[in-house]
Amino acid sequence: MIVRTVLQQNGSLCSRTFGAEHNFKYSRFVLPMLHYTIYTKPQHQQWVTFVHGAGGSSSIWYKQIRDFKAHFNVLLLDLRGHGKSKKPIYENLKRYTFDVIGDEIIEVLDHLKIKKTHYVGISLGTIIIREITERHPERTASMVMGGAVMKLNLRGQVLMRLGNQLKSVIPYLMLYRLFAFVILPKKNHKESRVLFINEAKKLYQKEFKRWFTLIAEVNPLLKLFRIKDPGVPALYIMGEEDHMFLPSIAKLVQHHKSSTLVVVPACGHVVNVEQPEYFNREVLQYLSAIKS
Repeated sequence: MIVRTVLQQNGSLCSRTFGAEHNFKYSRFVLPMLHYTIYTKPQHQQWVTFVHGAGGSSSIWYKQIRDFKAHFNVLLLDLRGHGKSKKPIYENLKRYTFDVIGDEIIEVLDHLKIKKTHYVGISLGTIIIREITERHPERTASMVMGGAVMKLNLRGQVLMRLGNQLKSVIPYLMLYRLFAFVILPKKNHKESRVLFINEAKKLYQKEFKRWFTLIAEVNPLLKLFRIKDPGVPALYIMGEEDHMFLPSIAKLVQHHKSSTLVVVPACGHVVNVEQPEYFNREVLQYLSAIKS
């Protein structure tokens, strides 16, 4: 087993063990807690935790903060290797797994004494939220899945295979630009496409490879998520132009009684950026119904 010694923000250390499958170079090392930002008010009891996708950061939620903090306590996270959670120690890790990434989010919740939260995710962040909920359903009040990824269509599978073959040959940013144009091809997708490309520029090449490998191996996990109803309230909010992912979500919600689908008109994959007013209104209305 591997011992993971976590540096808390108050300077104290706590240790946890992980299996040897993570191929860590050292048997004992220090990983810092994920960087986070909170917005709280004494009158608010419930929390909303925002989880971004690969190549992004917590900054992609800038169009949500004002509206959501008026109704909830808000937690924004930077996933490992992203935003302000970049640390040289991650270079010791050969590969990532969704359960370890999820555990780092749970770690922040524990640190802040948040027993239960609503999750709001975008793109890859929806997989992370769903994986956490699979293992810790008691910690999830609801899931809001924006631009949810629950199946790769044929085009997506071809793109991932191509990227897997080329990730060590061509610069990662060239690959990311290609993915951005395939997923967000239209003129009205430009703002979110440019935002994610600019965020991806802040990643390191090796960091990109670790996340890309993680995504390339996700199919078995997604198959489980499509089959199994999570059993907690789930809102899928998808752009009507999200050609790669909307069809599979439309099919999924027909079989999951706990799930609801909202399709945003004239919108692509990154719904919270392209149609923020629509996104905020629908999500807050959904969460308020659960809250009451």
